[in-house]
Amino acid sequence: MSSTTPEPQHGHNQNPHALQIADQSGAIPTSTAARAKRRIVALEEELENMKQDRGTKQRKTTYYVAQGRAIRRMVVLYTSLEDLIAENDRRYEELPESSTVTTACSAVTSHWRRSCRGCTSSLRNSTLMTAKTCEKRCALSMKVFYTMYLSVTSQLKKGADAARSDDTSTLKDLIAAWVNQDFRPSSLLQADDKQSRGFSHDICGRLLCPAEWDWDNDLVKVGIRDRTSEYIVSENSWPLFLYEGYTVNGNNLEQGLFKSKILVQAFKALFTSPSSAKEADGDGDGADIIENNRRARRQLNQTKVKTCVRFALSGVSSWRTVDGDFDYEAFWNNAVDFFEDCPGPAAQRRVTNLLEWWTRKIFGKNHREDLTQDVVSQMSVTALAKQRMALEDAAFDSD
Repeated sequence: MSSTTPEPQHGHNQNPHALQIADQSGAIPTSTAARAKRRIVALEEELENMKQDRGTKQRKTTYYVAQGRAIRRMVVLYTSLEDLIAENDRRYEELPESSTVTTACSAVTSHWRRSCRGCTSSLRNSTLMTAKTCEKRCALSMKVFYTMYLSVTSQLKKGADAARSDDTSTLKDLIAAWVNQDFRPSSLLQADDKQSRGFSHDICGRLLCPAEWDWDNDLVKVGIRDRTSEYIVSENSWPLFLYEGYTVNGNNLEQGLFKSKILVQAFKALFTSPSSAKEADGDGDGADIIENNRRARRQLNQTKVKTCVRFALSGVSSWRTVDGDFDYEAFWNNAVDFFEDCPGPAAQRRVTNLLEWWTRKIFGKNHREDLTQDVVSQMSVTALAKQRMALEDAAFDSD
């Protein structure tokens, strides 16, 4: 008898349902249909995750763009976001461990002192961290952080640029309507035409005329229009549109400054609503925030409005930093210095009174301090409570 085992006969009497043995890789054989179904399920889950990630990214992008809109309105009008962050980092690195950021403000230049408060408040309230604080608070690599930094700052700048564009466009239309309504010029301003504004238009020229000159003087008017060396219009003069009643007291240039109707209208149009700008003569009808909410940085909001109004009255068709001899950035700095660099306590009190005047004009003043306990006890809510209690007592007695 032979000891050899006969080899299986291929192709004869094989069971198609017999269990297949795994190969040396350890993989269990599966059907093509099952593998395809599992792959489809995995792809569907991956697609759903991508949709969720995309939605989250879009919400984050929208958030940062919205945050960026406040930069040009609430913080600074010209300084770049990168410069603000770099300056904040520089000050932070120079501070002793026991110091705070604000203590570094005393030794900085006037240029950075103007934006110091806006810089610190902006970064404090923003989700964007500076490189110095990021090193201490998170374990991200610098490469990952830098990528995040570029993405966030890009969205913030997008929002900042969009806000300034929207505001200048809004005021371009509204200023024309306000000038036509209040001054009724012989040559009406057109909302879509900037070329006819500026010093070539009699009313716009009057409002833009420096406070120290008389626009009704033909020599002044011709000199400004011809841009002679005797009549240089620059940021070193306060324009007439800043003054209450558009008149100036040469012996007291602070009297009526920053109290003009057109400034109040512009502020309301940008920061409350365009329709609210129709009521600019009386006090506002909102809540009194003089005592309850000081509205941090509101003086810079007003400074931004002054710059935008000046641009809307000018004949310049697109935003630029310098218009002829007039430097808008220097004008902004002069206005900020008026509020923040007071020469003494007397000037500071006048600035405080001016800001409170603005608060009343925009938000109104309530009389809650007059609601004493005696006054409240005579009002209907308290009276009704007493009546209901009396009815309950009467019902109890009857039972």
